[in-house]
Amino acid sequence: MLRITAASEFDADSLAHSLDSETLQQAQAIVDSVRRGGEVSIRSYAEKFKERTPDQPLLLGREQLDAALLRISDDDSDLLHRVSGRIEKFASAQLNSLSELSTEVPGGRAGHTIEPIQHAGCYAPGGRYSLPSTVMMTAVTARVAGCNRVTVASPNPSDIVLATAAVSGADAVLAIGGAHAVAAMAYGFTGFEKCDLIAGPGNRYVTAAKKIVHGDCGIDMIAGPSELVLVADESADPATVAADLLGQAEHDVDARPFLITTSADVAEKVNQQLAVQVAELPSCETATASIQNNGAAVVCDSMDQAIDVCNAIAPEHLELHVDDASEVASRIRNAGCIFIGHQSAEVFGDYGVGPNHTLPTSGTARFSAGLNVFTFLRVRTWLELDQAPSDLVADTARLAELEGLFGHQRSALRRG
Repeated sequence: MLRITAASEFDADSLAHSLDSETLQQAQAIVDSVRRGGEVSIRSYAEKFKERTPDQPLLLGREQLDAALLRISDDDSDLLHRVSGRIEKFASAQLNSLSELSTEVPGGRAGHTIEPIQHAGCYAPGGRYSLPSTVMMTAVTARVAGCNRVTVASPNPSDIVLATAAVSGADAVLAIGGAHAVAAMAYGFTGFEKCDLIAGPGNRYVTAAKKIVHGDCGIDMIAGPSELVLVADESADPATVAADLLGQAEHDVDARPFLITTSADVAEKVNQQLAVQVAELPSCETATASIQNNGAAVVCDSMDQAIDVCNAIAPEHLELHVDDASEVASRIRNAGCIFIGHQSAEVFGDYGVGPNHTLPTSGTARFSAGLNVFTFLRVRTWLELDQAPSDLVADTARLAELEGLFGHQRSALRRG
């Protein structure tokens, strides 16, 4: 079960995640092959990984997505529409919080407009678990942002994934995964225009490929293993805490479930509950490995110390099972998403209550945010001068002279 340790012995820096050199080398070889060979190379990987046969199309169009939507049950269709509607509502509220800008500057006006990217590539994993929730989180958000084209990439997509893509407003599904799918979206191939940005989680090869293509196209983030930090005081229910930690642990053997508590007694009771509940899970083997490999219970002397530990970890998900959770949340500087209070389970964030579930991991919440409508937008500035005033001309010319850029100086002086 969870390894119990004192806060003074816990090293948050040890949680930093970096891709190993072998994964990066293998991903680089795949990306280079796709960039050179296009569809021929993509198909060779798709056949190698048993994603596509030679007679199957790589790209499934809107007609095929709509057909899959008709094949699933009415109940599942209704579910997808309800959840995508919640995600759309939240993303629309985010979009409406932005505004264009126009302000006076010397000699005229300047400002910015807010422009969506044109083609969004949305990756949805299809390995151990098929994740229609990720299709919605990425594709719905991109569509709300105003992207003209949205492509979902997912290996061996099931009818439920294809139907989710239809409900989410995707134009097509690229029926492959892994590093070759990332490269295909980054560089395009015959009949498929390259994406401007690639978003969504994936395995280490997907993550490595995103890192490699970044610069040739945009990406949302470099993600490591998924993680949940749960802060609990004496008001927490150990059974609920254990259930939430197991919900995180079953993701993957590399997932990171952490308990931070001001009570050693709570830590012991949570471990007792974990032992009981994990045995009842179909995902028992994965969840047990995750807890044993990566789990920890950090016992703190005070809530102040617990908050300091949270800010040092900068977790992807942070649940607060404490009295006055709102006050504690106001003191958290670093977290991907905060779930405030005993009822605010992280699983509700996973499955579409509104905010996005694609979030920064491995401490990167210190400097980055999760996927959101802003990910697919660009702020474009503009300047319109009627007549450059003399002091602006003089200042510009002198700065150019100080830098030794006399062409710049002469350009400014032409307006004097």
